Amino acid sequence: MLKDLGSVPAVFPMPVLMVATYGEDGKVDVMNVAWGGICGMDKIALNLAPDRKTLKNIQAKKAFTVALADEAHIKEADFLGTASGNVMSDKFERTGLTAVKSSRVDAPVIQEFKVTMECKLEEVRECFGEMRVVGTIVNVLADEKVLDEKGKVDAGKLNAVMFDQFRNTYYTVGKEFAQAWRVGAPLMKK
Repeated sequence: MLKDLGSVPAVFPMPVLMVATYGEDGKVDVMNVAWGGICGMDKIALNLAPDRKTLKNIQAKKAFTVALADEAHIKEADFLGTASGNVMSDKFERTGLTAVKSSRVDAPVIQEFKVTMECKLEEVRECFGEMRVVGTIVNVLADEKVLDEKGKVDAGKLNAVMFDQFRNTYYTVGKEFAQAWRVGAPLMKK
């Protein structure tokens, strides 16, 4: 039997995206964003509250990076999603993570995260009280340790983290169980 839960954001899983920028003072700012995803072959969209320091930095620098959080760094990722850079000036430093400047965009790459998208800002638009940030992915960096024999990211090696908005918990991704665009192919023959 289905039970009414009301109007809740019921998409599961949600990615745990680590959005990194430089502030006007050159300091690294990183924010954990669950409301985001791919919106084109080379585009990513993020929904950010209008008062976020990260949003202001993205608008000023016209660039940002987006890394996939992993199980090994969940403590740091969670902290970066709860602490505010508007309030805590040493937010990034408290994590112990390290950053290097992207060679392609004016934004930091957090070295501990195994997959990072380097993005150029395309647009920021108000959308239902949030700000929709769309960026072009100009490059993806991946640690060789998470690549398969064909040079593709292996989710089982990455141990990416997903957010469960129903219960405010994290899950890891890793078990492969079916091949996309093949498992349903027999139904095409009916």
